[in-house]
Amino acid sequence: MTLILDQAQELFPYTQTLRRDFHMHPELGFREVRTGGIVAKELESLGLEVTKGVGKTGVVGFLEGGKPGPTLLLRFDMDALPIVEETGAEYVSLNSGVMHACGHDGHTSIGLTVAKILHAQKDSLAGNIKFCFQPSEEGRNGEEMGGAQWMLRDGVLDAPKVDMTLSLHLWNERPLGWLGIAAGPVMACAEQFHIRIIGKGGHGAIPNATIDPIVAGAQIVSAAQSIVARNVSPLDTAVVSFTTFHSGTAFNVIPHEAILQGTIRSFEGRVRQKVHERLAQIVSGVAAALGCESEIEITPITPALINDERITASVVQSARRIFPETKIDSAPYVTMGAEDMAYMQEKVPGCYFFVGSADSTRGLDFGHHHPKFDFDEAALVRASALMAQAAADLLAK
Repeated sequence: MTLILDQAQELFPYTQTLRRDFHMHPELGFREVRTGGIVAKELESLGLEVTKGVGKTGVVGFLEGGKPGPTLLLRFDMDALPIVEETGAEYVSLNSGVMHACGHDGHTSIGLTVAKILHAQKDSLAGNIKFCFQPSEEGRNGEEMGGAQWMLRDGVLDAPKVDMTLSLHLWNERPLGWLGIAAGPVMACAEQFHIRIIGKGGHGAIPNATIDPIVAGAQIVSAAQSIVARNVSPLDTAVVSFTTFHSGTAFNVIPHEAILQGTIRSFEGRVRQKVHERLAQIVSGVAAALGCESEIEITPITPALINDERITASVVQSARRIFPETKIDSAPYVTMGAEDMAYMQEKVPGCYFFVGSADSTRGLDFGHHHPKFDFDEAALVRASALMAQAAADLLAK
C-alpha cells in the first residue's frame, strides 16, 4: 500500500463526514452557497489561496508546489438534482425535492480530501494545483450556460495558465474495485431538441374538422426510431431519445399544438450532421403529410469529452501503482452520458476517469439519477487516493 493510499484511508472519517453532510444538505446548480462555503472554509484552513464566486457559486483553491513545474487543475462538481430521495439512509436529504442522486456529494468530499493529502506533500510537488469545485454540472438551471462554461468565462484556466486537467466520477454502473481509465472519446456530445407541431384544434367528437397534432407527433416519434436503426452505420454511435410529449388539457378537445423534446447523443461530427438532417426531414415530412406545420430547434449542451492519450497513460500507471490487483478497464470505455468537463478538455488536455462504487449485496447499485441512488463509501478512499496519486505523478513527469 502506498503512502498516499494510507493517507486516504486515514482520512476516511473526514471524507465520510463531509460526504454525509453534503448529502443531507443538497443544493441545485448555481445555488451551492452552503456547499461552496464549506469548501472555501476547508481550503482556507489549509492555507490555500481561495477564490469564491468563480462561475457564480464555484470555488477555486490554489496550491503552489515547492518545485517549479506546470499547473494542474483538479475538478470536482458540487450540485444536486431535483429528485425526491427514497433511499431511507440515515443521512437522507433534508432539503425536500432535492437529492444528491449522482454522487457529486462524494466528488466534493473527495476533492477536499485530495487537497489535504497534496497539501501535506506540497514541498515535493513539481508544479501547482488548482482545486476547482464546479457548480451546475447537471444542467444550466435557468442560466445561459452550465457551470463549466461559467467558470471558463471567469478565467478558471488562467492566472496561472492551466496546463493539464484531471476529473473523475464515482460510477454505480460498475462494482466497487472497478476502474475505467481510457484514452479518446469517453462521454458523448449532448444536444437538446425542441419540436413544435401546429395543427387545428376542435371537438374530440368531430376529428374530421380538426388537424390533430397529437397524431402527427406520435408518428414523428415512431418514425424517428429509424434514424439510428437505419441511417447511422452500425459501426458508429448515436442516440435519439424523445423524453417529453406535451399536448392538450381536456379529454374531449383535440389541441392546437403538440410540443416534443428530447436529446441527441453522438461522438463524431458527420454522425451528428446525419442525425440532424434526418430528424428535420422526418419532422417536416410527417407533419406536412398530416396537414400540420412544424418547427424544430436543436440546442448544443456539451461537446464530446475526449481524454488525452499521454495524460491517460499516466493515470493508468498511477492506478496500477496503488491498486496492483485491480483490473483497469482501459479499453475504450464509452458512455453516452454527457459531461460539461468536456468544455475544459477542449481547451486543455486532460483525463476523466471512472471509479466503481456499487455494491449489489447491500442494495447500493441503483443507477445515477434514481431516487434510491447511493454508493459504497469505500469508493471514496479509492477515488481520493487515485486522484491524489495521479496528480502527484503527473507533475513529477
